[in-house]
Amino acid sequence: MDAGTDAGTDAGTDAGTDGGTPGGAAGYLHTQGARIYASNGQEVRLTGVNWFGFEGPSRVPYGLHKRTLGSLLDQVKSLGYNMIRLPFSNDILRAGVYPNPLDISYTINPELNGLTSLEVMDRIIAAAKARGLRIVLDRHRPDSYSQSELWYRNSRATEEQAWIDDWKMLARRYKGDPTVVGVDLHNEPHGRATWGDGNLDTDWRLAAERAGNAILAENPNLLIIVEGIEIYQGNWYWWGGNLRGARDFPVRLNVAGRVVYSTHDYPESVYGQPWFQNKPSTGYPANLPGVWDATWGFLVKENRAPVFVGEFGTKLLIDSDRQWLQTLSSYLKGNGMSFSVWSLNPNSDDTGGVLQDDWTTVQQGKQTLIAPALAPLIP
Repeated sequence: MDAGTDAGTDAGTDAGTDGGTPGGAAGYLHTQGARIYASNGQEVRLTGVNWFGFEGPSRVPYGLHKRTLGSLLDQVKSLGYNMIRLPFSNDILRAGVYPNPLDISYTINPELNGLTSLEVMDRIIAAAKARGLRIVLDRHRPDSYSQSELWYRNSRATEEQAWIDDWKMLARRYKGDPTVVGVDLHNEPHGRATWGDGNLDTDWRLAAERAGNAILAENPNLLIIVEGIEIYQGNWYWWGGNLRGARDFPVRLNVAGRVVYSTHDYPESVYGQPWFQNKPSTGYPANLPGVWDATWGFLVKENRAPVFVGEFGTKLLIDSDRQWLQTLSSYLKGNGMSFSVWSLNPNSDDTGGVLQDDWTTVQQGKQTLIAPALAPLIP
């Protein structure tokens, strides 16, 4: 959401699954079939919130102008979420890049004074660790101004390597700290993005393999989160949400048990997709699980790989949206899927947040619909 050559080694099976490993480094997660497991073998789910701001001109998550970092994370935990998806742009990884002073109060958060944006990220991860929360890092934009259709803007040869190098740096920076449990390689591939056609300039599946293998060479314990695209074989879906191609062209990595596919899903008020139309004849919202099954849910139902619904959200202003959220929450729980709500922030124009405009009061109607699908803290 926004206010707007080699293919790798095939570690999967003929059925298109990612295989799996019977353990892993302490604290990290791994996959087997469609499930995610802790290093002790316990099945787990990531059920969290997006906390955005690092990806934009604020260069820091919003809300730190109103509240302490610790109090915000305490509230995330108290509401029953076990992880945070943290969107960022590559701009904040550069030396000498600091938060916009309008978007952070150093009186409220004196311990963050003088820190670069990347050092603030370090502090957020440390504070999450202290509370038993996990972090998924999301490369949301290549720069702080706008999204990009592909993992690069203009020149794949140079920009792709910079993208991979940045991910390698982050993998090294947080290696050994399983608080950072996964990396979402690129937010919402769409437009020209393809899947499985072998075109090195547009085939997102191949790019995800190149980046994923480079990251795993630095830290083999991370979950590699791969979003879908927009259009596959004439079928359209939300940006980053279409995973139909993963049936015939699964992502293949050099370490088994690391691929998690990700989709995004939104309600009618965000965009009037075809499945929201002609409600009496489609039996809305009863038609929604069929749409999800065909586009991304099959990966779980056919035991191919886990699915992480990395973004979904609504202001609940119309009845259709309420029905959508209630149906989605039930679908996620019933199929044992992971997710992160867009967003903790109230300042998302399309969806609002879990918190109201005062950054403290909970949007209780929304939280009540989400809460049944939440999972415990991850061991």
